[in-house]
Amino acid sequence: MDKETVSKIANLANIELDDSKVNEVVNNLEKILKLVDEMNSVDTSNLNPMSHPLNLKQELRDDIVLEPNQRELFQENSPNSHDGYYIVPKIID
Repeated sequence: MDKETVSKIANLANIELDDSKVNEVVNNLEKILKLVDEMNSVDTSNLNPMSHPLNLKQELRDDIVLEPNQRELFQENSPNSHDGYYIVPKIID
């Protein structure tokens, strides 16, 4: 990572970056890339992938209808309905 690359990335990302800060950004990015290299060097071939770092289970409720069907009551207020469906004008040809 060099100054020219950082300046080009900042320009592409539309980020204002003072020339005085370029060296600091270069150093920080180099540290990040070194950390990524260290993490890539760890052997993970015998580990199972996890969907979450904590072994949590999502408790889901039963899918039970709690409200009565009021379709006919609601469609009484609609001027355009037929066989339980709302009739709307065609928009796309």
